Amino acid sequence: MPGGGIDVRILIAEDEKRASRGLRNLIMMVSDKHEIVGEAADGKEAFELMKLLEPEVVFTDIKMPYMDGIALIRAARAQDMKTKFVIISAYEEFELARQAISLGVTDYLVKPLVPEDIEDIIQRLEEYNSITWDKENRNLKSRYPNAHPLILKAMHIIECSYASKISQKDLAADLGVSAEYFSYLFSRDVGENFSRFLRRYRIEKAQELLLEGEISKDEVLYSVGFSDPKYFNKCFKEETGVNVTEFMKARR
Repeated sequence: MPGGGIDVRILIAEDEKRASRGLRNLIMMVSDKHEIVGEAADGKEAFELMKLLEPEVVFTDIKMPYMDGIALIRAARAQDMKTKFVIISAYEEFELARQAISLGVTDYLVKPLVPEDIEDIIQRLEEYNSITWDKENRNLKSRYPNAHPLILKAMHIIECSYASKISQKDLAADLGVSAEYFSYLFSRDVGENFSRFLRRYRIEKAQELLLEGEISKDEVLYSVGFSDPKYFNKCFKEETGVNVTEFMKARR
């Protein structure tokens, strides 16, 4: 997956065959990395296909027979499905957009669709999927498989406690070694000192939270262990090359 492109499994829910075919062609035109696992002509069929095929992303029309797009998303959320949704509508309807946002949809597109719309969304889905893959399959211990067992234990503690106050001295004490010995092992096996690593890891987690969008931008810094907004913004720019606002704009 990573390195060769992130594949995304996509389901299209659209009752107009011509529109469904057009959307399929647009997706395939902007990226050949993804698999369209199915197409449904109504919301009820889409929901059944979601349970069967487990797509990561569903492009869904709003107006469909039996079950509309909003009802489809509500049904998926009720089943605790983690699927990302992109809503497609023939009209800019504020109430529908408001409901869609409240349900955590990735985007709300108005027909007719153009390649630029799809290209932008596909790029953001790839970024999200890449981060999700890293979260689920590349924990800190797996990044440093040859590290000393004490450092591997430290990595697990960091993953569980990065949002709290955590120091090298306290971590060493928890592991039953001196701070000096822990510092030596950490720098040797990780390639940087503890404070630098922890700061970089917290900023990495902040990027994940910003992309997921489940908490407000202003709350992210506290969720990853920072208490000073100015210091967080300084660290974020040093680690990523852009400030938080620029980071979010680049991913819209």
